[in-house]
Amino acid sequence: MRPESNKTTAGTPDLTAQEFAHLGDGALAYVKTINSEDVARLFPQAPPLKPGMTLFALLGADGSPIMLTDSKDAAIANAWEHELETVSLH
Repeated sequence: MRPESNKTTAGTPDLTAQEFAHLGDGALAYVKTINSEDVARLFPQAPPLKPGMTLFALLGADGSPIMLTDSKDAAIANAWEHELETVSLH
């Protein structure tokens, strides 16, 4: 049980940074649209790509890269294949 000082003003417990980082681990993923110029930052092992391409990255709940594709549908299908629930980010 967390001490009262870890409660929000609504009375619900705050998450620690470590708890928040692991929220959804292995169960949740999201698809992020990225430009080919940004691929090396998320996927350092990827070969150089032609500039100006729009790609889709499937990322774990903690932001860790899972896969890169040129199709949003393929990214979602890969998530389903690995039993990951995809969530929307706004």
